[in-house]
Amino acid sequence: MASLNPIQGALGIRRAAHLLRRSSYRYTRQRVDELALLSAQEAVALLLTPSPLQLEQPLFAAGSGTPSTWINPPQGPNPQLPAEDFELKPYVVAWWVHEALHDPGICHKMGLFLHQFLATDTESGSSMAYFDYLSLLHWSSLGNFKKLLIKMVVDNCMLRYLNNDQNYVNNPNENFAREFFELFTIGRGLPAGPDDYTTYTEDDIVQAAKVFTGYNHANRNQNTDLETGLPAGKPYPQSHDFQPKTFSARFGNATITAPSNDEAGMKAELQAFVDLVFAQEATAKNICRRLYHFFVTRNISAEAEADIITGMAEIFVTNNFELKPVLEALLMSAHFYDADDSDPNNEIIGALIKSPLELCLQALSFFNMPIPDPHTENEKHYKIFYGAGIVERLFTRAGMPLFFPFDVAGYSGYYQEPDFNRQFFNSATIIARYKMPEMFLTGTFAWGGGNNQPLGSKLDIASWVRDSGVINTPADASSLVETLANYLFPEQPDSDRIDYFLNKIFLNGLPAADWSYEWENYINTGNDSEVSIPLGKLITAMLYAPEYQVF
Repeated sequence: MASLNPIQGALGIRRAAHLLRRSSYRYTRQRVDELALLSAQEAVALLLTPSPLQLEQPLFAAGSGTPSTWINPPQGPNPQLPAEDFELKPYVVAWWVHEALHDPGICHKMGLFLHQFLATDTESGSSMAYFDYLSLLHWSSLGNFKKLLIKMVVDNCMLRYLNNDQNYVNNPNENFAREFFELFTIGRGLPAGPDDYTTYTEDDIVQAAKVFTGYNHANRNQNTDLETGLPAGKPYPQSHDFQPKTFSARFGNATITAPSNDEAGMKAELQAFVDLVFAQEATAKNICRRLYHFFVTRNISAEAEADIITGMAEIFVTNNFELKPVLEALLMSAHFYDADDSDPNNEIIGALIKSPLELCLQALSFFNMPIPDPHTENEKHYKIFYGAGIVERLFTRAGMPLFFPFDVAGYSGYYQEPDFNRQFFNSATIIARYKMPEMFLTGTFAWGGGNNQPLGSKLDIASWVRDSGVINTPADASSLVETLANYLFPEQPDSDRIDYFLNKIFLNGLPAADWSYEWENYINTGNDSEVSIPLGKLITAMLYAPEYQVF
């Protein structure tokens, strides 16, 4: 029976590594070893504790100039910018990626979870507005989902992305209302009749669009959400439909009426509508299924639906739609570790294909890749390493153009049935995935146009093996390979697989004593010419391996 009961005892290496891979973009041996000594409750508590940001906002410098910020404090209309706004947007994206790479917990992973179905893109607002959108997701990553959706109504990027800034009493626009039902909350059920999707109807969309009339943009320095401290849009009563809104039998034929014809009345009506949608059992279950797909596996069996999704939804509702209690229950559960049936190796651990974010960021953090400093190497940090290298060369070409989803539903690897995350690995994306180790080891773009262009950073693999503390006995070839396999792969490879990496790839048929001799020579002389080549081949083969593509 699938179970949300907490798993007992210390996690150990395998389960700690699984928990860290699934809940954070920052994956290191040190963190795995730390969590391995803890119970699931203790480990999850650490991962669900927010950490300070590296930088509160991105920096920009032209050439060798002094870096400055342009986002906060908010400026009025026609703000003074250090460059054209289209040049600054990639700096905001790079800032988020850098923060995700260094976040030791779950907050940025949850930010991506929320973004991929509460989607907007960087074209839907200024660089400053998009920073506000990302900051709102970060603020709510472990908070109240219901409250987030109310705030999303007046997010300046969302207003434009789904055209609610064109939704007026005399000219309603239904785009935002449609996605509020289908994507944001209750989800579309099976067709039950003309214009009836079981959970809501087309007429419900019409009525919901009337609830959303009159919400529009505000200048960043003119309206601040008191709870988040973030700039936001606002209600404009002169553009709102104050007539009563009656919903279908799917919502018990409920009627919502604004108590007054002013901003307060609009907000009260919006709250009543959101309360109505969240009162439906299907809403909590739909969000919990999204969490399950994102953190556990793409398949939801009938047993998991009955025992896991239902239990998660009950926790969600009982806690007034707070995300943190649901995450705690899921990530501590025996089910999450595939420990609630007779075969603990067949369903969950290693069952997801990594998105480009897990593939790349977890490698960057594991190998402690040096990152150009945003203060002293500003252009190299934002524009070259993150912008052109990680975001464009790896993420976009691997099928995930970050913060520029293909459509309003987000990134297909997270929602498109039945393949889900399998769509991250196909003939169109495989080259970018497989070129990643070459990029890191050569410190260049490595392939395609401008392949010899410097990446802005390079992995010195010999120094890493010597200094990182990940490899306890580097001179022992067998121990080196087994340690890397234990931490890079979700499951311990069998002896034949270890033998392949050790003897065919790393030692290339030579005796293990030869490696020990060359390693000692490197330690004594500092000359890495004879150790970097086999180490590079080993790392490349391991990051190519099917075992590394999953988590």
